Amino acid sequence: MSSRGSPALSRRSAGVLLHLSSLDGPGAIGDMGKSAHEFVEWCADAGFSWWQMLPIGPVGAGNSPYSSRSTFAGEELFVSLEGLADDGLLTAKDLAKARSRSRSVRSTVDYRVARATKGPAFAAAFRAFAHGRGFAGDEYTAFARRTRNWLPGWRRFMGDRAGFHAFLQFQFDRQWAALRRTCRAHRLGLLGDLPIFVSLDSADVADHPSLFRLDRRGKPEVVTGVPPDCFSRNGQRWGHPHYRWATHRRRGFAWWTERIAESLRRFDALRIDHFVGFHHAYEIPAKERTARKGEWKLQAGGELLAAARRRLGALPLVAEDLGAVTAEVVALRRRFGLPGMCVLQHSFGDDSAGARLRAITPATVVYTGTHDNDTSMGWWRALDATARMRVRRCGGATMQRDPACGLCRLALSSRAALAILPMQDLLSLGSETRMNLPGSARGNWLWRLPSAWHRLTRADPSAISSMVRRARRAS
Repeated sequence: MSSRGSPALSRRSAGVLLHLSSLDGPGAIGDMGKSAHEFVEWCADAGFSWWQMLPIGPVGAGNSPYSSRSTFAGEELFVSLEGLADDGLLTAKDLAKARSRSRSVRSTVDYRVARATKGPAFAAAFRAFAHGRGFAGDEYTAFARRTRNWLPGWRRFMGDRAGFHAFLQFQFDRQWAALRRTCRAHRLGLLGDLPIFVSLDSADVADHPSLFRLDRRGKPEVVTGVPPDCFSRNGQRWGHPHYRWATHRRRGFAWWTERIAESLRRFDALRIDHFVGFHHAYEIPAKERTARKGEWKLQAGGELLAAARRRLGALPLVAEDLGAVTAEVVALRRRFGLPGMCVLQHSFGDDSAGARLRAITPATVVYTGTHDNDTSMGWWRALDATARMRVRRCGGATMQRDPACGLCRLALSSRAALAILPMQDLLSLGSETRMNLPGSARGNWLWRLPSAWHRLTRADPSAISSMVRRARRAS
């Protein structure tokens, strides 16, 4: 990897992929409360150096973290009620009411119940905050000053005249800082996820319309997606507006560098989703209802990354370079010293699987699968006999006995500098725990850890730590 990349991402290490919403605990969604801090401790005991999450911004359509209503704000539902009580902003009675509302929801995320549960508690905490309970106002003033480039726009977008949503962003910031302190105490890095595009229905587009290719009515001229392939007859029409790169260029890519800087204030490194789009992106006329009629067009990602590096120095970024990768995309990634990605589930399509695995370089982050894949157990069950034979040839006897564990071992033993293992694969869970099915608008982003997951044999941190150490990846 180029010396211009991040030393932290060059060190041989391992991590776990689990979104914040998937944590267990009280309420209908995981948050930054006690369970998050306990998970950090579990990661450290298991020998992991990284905890990777999906985007943590306010979810949009379909509750997708990749369709956020702000690239700068945090999802309010991740604010812990217990944390608000610790700050003196909620009473024991407030907590009891909230717990009773969500008592029946434990096994999956339920956004409707989460909002109905946390909404009244947030309102009570805001009233207490407005009356001076909890802590001194100087901290809030400092937060408002530090976020002046995006917080006013978020408040306008939310119609927040009273300051309620600003208060929740302040609480998000305080609780995130506490979680970061716990991570640092356990030498655990946080790996975030930065989507390349932003939603049309977002504070970013509302506040900076000139940065996007919109017509006079504020509607997109072209939208994002990918063309038809073997997985989708009509392709995928994501619907995000494309960037007006000429305006970004005139402004020195300031919005983009601020976006990366804010994310790196929260995370130690970032995965750039759909990195291919920094070089070429698929532009679909907005009038088209499918992705069949579109064109690949060159983008200004190289200029953007150069501007970000001038301001921020070495960029601790992971390039999600899956999909329509060309030599030019590879050259762009290498120019900035960024590791690419390898997903093992994609590696067994023909008899060259072994050679393909041996060709993995240290400048790679290897995954068994990502949030868009089936779990490794589900993937294995769907394989035909020929593909299973290829997998066993590469992974040995463990593949037949415990395919998920076998694929995890294969990822850990690879030459990739960083191996990331989804929590579902560490627990050998099936397709029912899959996080997302691309192209499907319903039933996604709902999986949560079972309440007794700590007691599962497969979650024994000493056994996982032993596996990580044998691969010379221990933290």
